[in-house]
Amino acid sequence: MKTDVEIAQEAEMQDIRKIAEKLEISEDELELYGKYKAKITLDAWEKVKNRPNGKLVLVTAINPTPAGEGKTTTSVGLADAFHKQGKKVAVALREPSLGPCFGLKGGAAGGGYAQVVPMEDINLHFTGDFHAITTAHNLLAAVIDNHIQQGNALDIDVRRVVWKRVLDLNDRALRHVVIGMGGKAHGVPRETGFDITVASEMMAILCLASGLEDMKKRLGEIVVAYTRDGRAVRAKELNVTGALTLLFKDAIKPNLVQTLEGTPAFIHGGPFANIAHGCNSVMATKFALKFADYVVTEAGFGADLGAEKFLDIKCRFAGIHPDAVVIVATVRALKMHGGLDKKELDHVDMAALEKGLANLTKHIENIQKFGLPAVVAINAFPTDTKEELDFVEKKCNELGAEVALSEVWAKGGEGGLKLAEKVEEAFGKQNDFHFIYETEQSIPEKITAIAREIYGADGVDFTAPAKKQLKEIEDLGFDKMPVCMAKTQYSLSDDAAKLGRPEGFRITVRELRIAAGAGFIVALTGNILTMPGLPKKPAAENMDIDESGKITGLF
Repeated sequence: MKTDVEIAQEAEMQDIRKIAEKLEISEDELELYGKYKAKITLDAWEKVKNRPNGKLVLVTAINPTPAGEGKTTTSVGLADAFHKQGKKVAVALREPSLGPCFGLKGGAAGGGYAQVVPMEDINLHFTGDFHAITTAHNLLAAVIDNHIQQGNALDIDVRRVVWKRVLDLNDRALRHVVIGMGGKAHGVPRETGFDITVASEMMAILCLASGLEDMKKRLGEIVVAYTRDGRAVRAKELNVTGALTLLFKDAIKPNLVQTLEGTPAFIHGGPFANIAHGCNSVMATKFALKFADYVVTEAGFGADLGAEKFLDIKCRFAGIHPDAVVIVATVRALKMHGGLDKKELDHVDMAALEKGLANLTKHIENIQKFGLPAVVAINAFPTDTKEELDFVEKKCNELGAEVALSEVWAKGGEGGLKLAEKVEEAFGKQNDFHFIYETEQSIPEKITAIAREIYGADGVDFTAPAKKQLKEIEDLGFDKMPVCMAKTQYSLSDDAAKLGRPEGFRITVRELRIAAGAGFIVALTGNILTMPGLPKKPAAENMDIDESGKITGLF
């Protein structure tokens, strides 16, 4: 069986200018990065901003398992299916992080015959967007420490500098560090640490900004530290927002590439889905909606994280909402949610399937709570039986969700035609989109609404430190922003071991953080790490490149 990278390397890619023509994007509106990658100029927005939006399809999933679900693969395959039908379509995805790429999770360019290409470039340095974020983030960190060293005119409390440094790699050794050692000439000693680049607030800002001016304003609003009397210090007080913004002059422009079948693909931005809001940039999505009649996009991890944040945060800021939502599942993953061991997933176990199906039905109910029509895509595996597939379809139909078998991994767009038909039918269903909470509610009310309605929790508890942070946030006037929940992706609860549809649990908020530039409050639950570590055998050990430049082992 061919690997993803082998399939990608055999593809005959089209010149990116030909791909742009499919969306009526002229060569003058492209900034070329070789033959197969381009950025779209911001001037192009002026040409299309008054056009009506195309149809937007959000692809989400059940809570992920080691059995695999295939959300990005489904997104690409669905877009290819629409393309095969002659539709003017684009797919809008996140950029992969180098951390998971070299670590355990792997890349994020789809799989099999439903991939975006050039796959190697997309999974590696691409157009340098993440490098821009890393550099800008660390410039601000350096300026903070220099300000303290040069007299500390803002009276920053060195124990309350909340702006860490970032690196787009998994490196657990950098989670907690001490800087400024070596004497007076080398800075003021203090404890700090590193986050992974995709967890940077600047990544969230890039993905929520509407343009360079909005980007500059948001960068200036970042809370970087607190003074000794408790006042929040903003980045703009350090007089470097202009310098920070110029580092984003190219990164802010959406990237255009293609799928294996020549469908235009916007790939831009990549905030973590269990730490940040887990969606590609607002700009890329809005560009795509103006240039295409159909746009397929995705949100990270399960619908309890990615879809909730897409709908409650991204849609709120962008003024958009989906016309239909696709929830991806596999029979194998559902059986795992039902308690079946990973080694036994090839066997028929209807009891485990029925128990695990509760995870899928909860996500269907949640999408319907937002007032949106849901379609279930069952990613096909050779071991799936008709009995199992029929059972899943029957249960989903009882909730008013259509089901389609997706074979895009093996067949590309051809394998997604049935799913495309079901999605088009969903466009005609009632769409009464609304948010789960209103921003004017208190922070506990917003978190409780998410926990009860989306997770199925009985309620929310705040630790003593979180209660103290809550009061501080309220006193500083930051409490009327949306809430971005940081929670394990593996469970509807905040306990990764509770699979399926757990009941009788409460959510514990252990920390609250202000992301004033991004425009939301981050509520951390469980043991969420903002700097991952490498596994015992990192994926990097399998990768190589030969003298001709051919890459192997990249999935």
